[in-house]
Amino acid sequence: MSEEELPPASQLIPLDFSSVQTIPESHLWPNLDESSRKIEPDKMVSIPVVDLNNDNVSELIGKACEKWGMFQLINHGISKTLIAQTEEVARCLFALPKSQKMKTLQAPGNPTGYSMAGISKYYEKLMWHEGFTILDSPVDSFKKLWPSNYQRFCDIMEEYRLEMKALADKLISLIFKFLGISDEEMVKLLPYIDPNTGKPHMALRLNSYPPCPDPSKVIGLAAHTDTSLFTMLHQARKYGLQIFNEKEGWIPLARKSDTLIINIGDFLQIISNGRFHSIPHRVMIQETEESTMSMAFFYYPPSHLNVLPYCKPLSETPQTPIYRGVNVKEYFAIKAKHSGKGIPAITI
Repeated sequence: MSEEELPPASQLIPLDFSSVQTIPESHLWPNLDESSRKIEPDKMVSIPVVDLNNDNVSELIGKACEKWGMFQLINHGISKTLIAQTEEVARCLFALPKSQKMKTLQAPGNPTGYSMAGISKYYEKLMWHEGFTILDSPVDSFKKLWPSNYQRFCDIMEEYRLEMKALADKLISLIFKFLGISDEEMVKLLPYIDPNTGKPHMALRLNSYPPCPDPSKVIGLAAHTDTSLFTMLHQARKYGLQIFNEKEGWIPLARKSDTLIINIGDFLQIISNGRFHSIPHRVMIQETEESTMSMAFFYYPPSHLNVLPYCKPLSETPQTPIYRGVNVKEYFAIKAKHSGKGIPAITI
């Protein structure tokens, strides 16, 4: 997340979903494919499930990323108890009155806090969604939300963030191993991997999809790719996430319980020189009387870093970069300028 990703201030304020009786014009999405909303188990696709404890885990992750751009991870080491506690904190947050949540509204230049989805600026219509972003310690925001009992919530959220960061560090090493990138080359590509030279940037985005009077006319999150190395998603909802395939269009995903969904982001597509693809995805709203939610952990390089394709220097087949190298901060700006489509803008 960065300032460049944020929508204009006029779009940062979600609806007061607790009082909505009808869908406002601002949130009505015309010409949505109705068939994509139907839950038909035989048409749902299950992306590869990878066991982190498998001896061949690097190869399994790499092959899944090449074919799908994402995979489901089991035995990831994040305890069910911690995930449940973190989910409960998020539910408590979104259940607060609108006036309380507004005390943490994102300010210009500061992506921390309560807001609509950052991709809102790429679309004429708004999304049936409210979110909360945590970049560093949540203490300041949580003090505003829960003045008298914020510490317990902070402790849970901080533990979850640290556990997810440790998992992300493992995954990036496994992914680079598959790509044939040595530890020494990895530190050159991503200096923050070395604790002596810096730290990765990470953002935890809590997403809520409130009940809707007519789900067929709205969208939870519109089509987008993630501006990250990869994103780790806990989806506390069975249906709704879809990915785009050029041959088949939008495909609904079948979620396996107790997994984290890992999807490739733009920066890893660049580093892999197109072997991996940052897959377009979206969230559809389903018929339900309860709010549904997800928790997305974005793992990405610091803004000062230059990201460039890795081409094996001793490869039998000469490799040519298909993307130009780009500064991380510059890429955020490029993606914003091109309505969320950053990769085509840096393709050689």
